[in-house]
Amino acid sequence: MSVSIVRLELGSFESLPQHTRRCVFWEVEPATDGAPYESEFDKEAWISGLLLEWGACGQVAIESTTNAVVGTAFYAPPGRVPRSQYLPTSPVSPDAVLLTSLRTEPGHEEVAPILLDAVVGDLIRRGVRAVESFGLVRGGPDAGTADDPGTGESASVENVSISSTSFTSTGALPDLDFWTDQVIIEVAREILEGPRSDLCPECMIDAAFLKDSGFDVVASHPRFPRFRLELDAGLGWKFEVESALEKLVIMAEIELTSRERTAVPAVPVGAGRPRVSARRSPRPVVPRKCKCQ
Repeated sequence: MSVSIVRLELGSFESLPQHTRRCVFWEVEPATDGAPYESEFDKEAWISGLLLEWGACGQVAIESTTNAVVGTAFYAPPGRVPRSQYLPTSPVSPDAVLLTSLRTEPGHEEVAPILLDAVVGDLIRRGVRAVESFGLVRGGPDAGTADDPGTGESASVENVSISSTSFTSTGALPDLDFWTDQVIIEVAREILEGPRSDLCPECMIDAAFLKDSGFDVVASHPRFPRFRLELDAGLGWKFEVESALEKLVIMAEIELTSRERTAVPAVPVGAGRPRVSARRSPRPVVPRKCKCQ
């Protein structure tokens, strides 16, 4: 499979996947009534405003054979991302650009690192010092427990009911003396991982992916840690070299074209141009005055 990465343009908005086009989890103020964050109009307006005032704000991965979009990445100044102000590990550093989302279509997860490279390359060329992102710590069987993270062994919750019958008529929690620490951790994880109207997990980047990609934790949190990647610590040399080579190639092409246009073909003697005689014309004779007069 061949994939190409291009900058997001407003003209290609309609080709984006449906969820990417509609979800405005990052782009609008959180709703107080818990309404879903879906507005294709607001998403297009957000992209349009950034393209006009700030520049490129997205990278798109396109599958070459089908010409379908298989991945997207969005980034913007923190001030243009209202949701970032409401996360527990905010605010984003003033010298950083916020990477809000990096999403791939099912079966195309390998595109994520390529999209991230495109984002980093674009920001380095624009002189940005750092990129930050809010990670999402996802639970599940592979997350392990608090005492033994990453073991893949989840606590057993057999014979434990967390339905409405688990609460008393006064709304108080039942006696939890018989619950082990592992069961409590697992139940808490299930509650956190449950569907929430004010959170879009699809538009948040996995904390594990950010960590594996070289980001450092700058604000720790069990659920929403904030990560940072420095862009001025030797990462720009490759892009500077590529940019310099590209300029040299362009200059060489311009010079070659200019030479081809200004070059005059050699004309053989006697063909088209009159032959000039090598003999000089005689100088006119000026009469001298006689001295006897």
